[in-house]
Amino acid sequence: MTNMVEAKSLVKKYGAQTAVQAISFAIRQGEIFGLLGPNGAGKTTTISMLSCLLSPTSGNATVAGFDLIKQTREVKKRIGLVPQDLALYPTLSARDNLNFFGRVYGLNGKALRARVDWTLDLVGLAERAQDRVETFSGGMKRRINIAAGLLHQPDILFLDEPTVGVDPQSRNHIFENVERLNREGLTILYTTHYMEEAERLCHRVAIVDQGQIIALDSPQALIESISGGMIHLGLVNGKTDALVERARNLPTIKEIRRIDGKLEIQTQRAQQALIDVLEIANQLDAKVTSLQVFEPNLETVFLRLTGKRLRD
Repeated sequence: MTNMVEAKSLVKKYGAQTAVQAISFAIRQGEIFGLLGPNGAGKTTTISMLSCLLSPTSGNATVAGFDLIKQTREVKKRIGLVPQDLALYPTLSARDNLNFFGRVYGLNGKALRARVDWTLDLVGLAERAQDRVETFSGGMKRRINIAAGLLHQPDILFLDEPTVGVDPQSRNHIFENVERLNREGLTILYTTHYMEEAERLCHRVAIVDQGQIIALDSPQALIESISGGMIHLGLVNGKTDALVERARNLPTIKEIRRIDGKLEIQTQRAQQALIDVLEIANQLDAKVTSLQVFEPNLETVFLRLTGKRLRD
């Protein structure tokens, strides 16, 4: 399968601060590839480099077969960028906004009208085409933002946190648009800090933290890597060692380790493991001071890898 994007050791520094640390990944033609991580993880910086908005400090990439540094003009022709910050003229109508951006892409006449009509229909705003964007909800503005990125029929669409601050109706509409576009063959790079979005939409996900990729696979494979979920357990000092020694032999438990004064227990089956561990704690007369159970999902994978929640 052809790779639409190949990033090789991309680095971006701002003085002494490193925003992206030598990340490498490939996006296959026709897939939805996710960058999943908390705010400040380096997702937007990565997209900005791949969009030729920022020059890498080191490393390189190809997009649609064109070199990011040497063939910038060709790269820009083939990408559709939907930035996290809205890029619209509020006093213009939705149609006038799209006409403007279409002309920037080199469209005009019948071709421009056809593409504007198609994108308005796609994002479900054809009936609001003549209304000024400043009258739209946040979700509707994001949908027009997506329409603008599709006008020139790009080979790959970059969606940077497209559902931040949107209403549930627009959020579902964006999901449906992404799925439809992908069914029709469009390659999509999707950044998010919502694990449920990555689980629903993405064929593969790179989990990003502090400018580094710390895991990359399909959502299902990543979730299966933590099997039955995790338990975080706090105990009164003096009972921890005894509980660990006895719990290691339970068939429902894969691994136990100490983190920040608590026990992190990786399980085969979270509910049964919880029953087994609490029974041991009761036998030891160990007082439980805190308890959290994490079912298998991408949030738990991130917690397992980093020791923190996605939206901490």
